This record gives sequence, C-alpha cells and structure tokens, in this order.
Amino acid sequence: MKKLFQLSLLLFVSACASGVLAHAVVTDYSLKIRPIHANQKDKVELTFNLKIELGLSQVFLVRKGDIHEPLPIANGNRQGRMIIEIPPLAAGDYAIKFKVFAADGHLTEDVIHFSVSQ
Repeated sequence: MKKLFQLSLLLFVSACASGVLAHAVVTDYSLKIRPIHANQKDKVELTFNLKIELGLSQVFLVRKGDIHEPLPIANGNRQGRMIIEIPPLAAGDYAIKFKVFAADGHLTEDVIHFSVSQ
C-alpha cells in the first residue's frame, strides 16, 4: 500500500512539473501537405500543443538577405492554431520565424524553412 501511494505521488508530481515547464511547440503545419505557389497570396496554419496568446505573439517572413517582414496572424478554428497570411512571393527559399507565448506565459521561438515553386 505504501509503495502504491509513493508511486501515485511520484506520478502526480511529475505531471505537475511537466505542466509548469510547458512551451508552445509546433506539432503540425500546413506547409507539409500544401506548398505555396509563386505570385499567389496564401495562408499557413500552425498547430501548437498548447493554447497560445495571439496578441503577444509575432510572426515574420524571412527573405533572402535576412530581411524580416512582419506577417498578419489570426486564430485558427481550434485552440492552439494560428493562421498566417502570406503575401504573393516569387519562386525561391523563405522562412517563417515566430515568437509565440503559450497561455502559461512561456515564450517559444522557432523557424520553419520553405520553398515557393512556380
């Protein structure tokens, strides 16, 4: 009985600690299944493992020469989803750099590289 209690307590403390150290991590994004085509406006959807605070988050398009352009963002149709508006782009290599705040206040920064095809 004592061992069962200790094991339960250990599992409870582990679960609480993992929640405290949580960060918003991208679990999926639309570029995996739908590429962006040249000279067309498009949208990219990012899915995070946690709810994010959109008002405190930033997303940038990174062009050749390390030029950063802020991009408009909106909430997706479910919690933890973000929609990014992509302007018409010429064929080439780009990146989306984002800084998002999880609902628990943790900041996450990451970059997703992608190519635009004809």
